[in-house]
Amino acid sequence: MTIFQNFGITQELAIILCIDLAIAIVLLTAMRYLQGWSVKVNSTHELAERDNFAFGISTAGAVAGLGIVLTGAITGEAAQSYLTEAIGMSAYGIFGLVLIKFGRRLHDKVALNEIDKNALILKGNVSVAIVDATAAIATAIIIRAVLIWVEDLTIDTFIAIFSAFAISQLMLVLLTRMREKGYAKRNQNASMQQALAEGHTAVAIRHSGYMLAMALSFNAASHFIIFAPEAYLGNIMGWLLFSVIMLVALSLLQALVKKLVLANINLAAEVEQQHNIGIATVELAISVAIALILTSLMI
Repeated sequence: MTIFQNFGITQELAIILCIDLAIAIVLLTAMRYLQGWSVKVNSTHELAERDNFAFGISTAGAVAGLGIVLTGAITGEAAQSYLTEAIGMSAYGIFGLVLIKFGRRLHDKVALNEIDKNALILKGNVSVAIVDATAAIATAIIIRAVLIWVEDLTIDTFIAIFSAFAISQLMLVLLTRMREKGYAKRNQNASMQQALAEGHTAVAIRHSGYMLAMALSFNAASHFIIFAPEAYLGNIMGWLLFSVIMLVALSLLQALVKKLVLANINLAAEVEQQHNIGIATVELAISVAIALILTSLMI
């Protein structure tokens, strides 16, 4: 263990890191196969035989999302025992996996209530897959923030995590409805969800930017809301109030910055009518950049 000690890593910490890594690998592998089981298909067949790019994008989002959640479960500090570390890592990891799947289920049934997401992805719809993958990653970013916010491993901890998760899903649905309303207003009451079902990749990319921005800004709440294990209502109201404030601030700043960065460009025409993926990608980058800057300023 001399090599590890040269880097300030004790034998105990090295074993704990190996335990965390082993559990993470098992959970990531499980997530890959769970993608197929959840829609009753063989993931290997979809990925390697049918070359279903949409299924691959959706699976990538799930795996990346779980990886993000696991970074919130790994503290890098030595637990009281190896068993305690294994139990804690497994509990947070499995709970995170369940929340990601549950969040995607809610997103399918509530946010994307006009379309059959799974059926479209199995048919190879890349646009819907992009939104699905982003929803998983956005949910994971939020879960990670909450895992870092809470303390210890108790029933109250899991209640607090689920409470913040529920608020985040509510905000993602609200964001989707706001974007749909704007899309319909600009396109003679056309449905944004139907546009995604028809393969509108530019709209999918732009909407993904908004979801990621919302998730990243949600992260700042963990630095302002004091964790109180038994203050169930207080925790919910704190996350709700902060997330609404951040959604309003983000919306205003995104509108302003896009007018400046993309001046003299008709965004609605380019993205929604002309399917300009390049402009949509720039919009995504602006949304994420604003969220990162705003969050950094508030931490």
